[in-house]
Amino acid sequence: MKSSTLVQEVSQENRIDHPVMRHLQREVANAFVLYANYKHYHWQTYGPLFHDLHLMLDDFAKETLETIDELAERIRMIGQDIQCVQLKQMQEAASVHSAQAGQSAREMIEEAGANLLIVIKDMREAAKAADDAGDPGTVDLFSKMVRSHEKHEWFLRQVLKKKDGLIF
Repeated sequence: MKSSTLVQEVSQENRIDHPVMRHLQREVANAFVLYANYKHYHWQTYGPLFHDLHLMLDDFAKETLETIDELAERIRMIGQDIQCVQLKQMQEAASVHSAQAGQSAREMIEEAGANLLIVIKDMREAAKAADDAGDPGTVDLFSKMVRSHEKHEWFLRQVLKKKDGLIF
């Protein structure tokens, strides 16, 4: 079999309006917003849990930053360019919102958790769309990222529990 025939059989030359491509583009934007938010929360954290929250949020930022490149490279692999190249475009394309100023530590953690739930739901839908389109590479990418975001959301949810007697 000729290599050009194999390329046509294997390549995912997705249109820009293809559901998988729309999901990938949105998740690049979401990852940028999540990254910026985590850094904001990291810098603004205070109170009795300062040290632990400061380190945890920085770890979340680092892990999220790595996903941006993976998502963008996947978009390029399957035939398109990254649509959001300016920060304003990222915020407009994202399904999550940028961090609010002047929040308490608890409000920042609540906001981060709420945004993660949106991203997890979006990525689950994206994995299904990729599976329906016969794109196991994108399914795998979203599955891996969902697990990471679920872990982050779980950590944040545990920080917010009040059963331990800490005032937060």
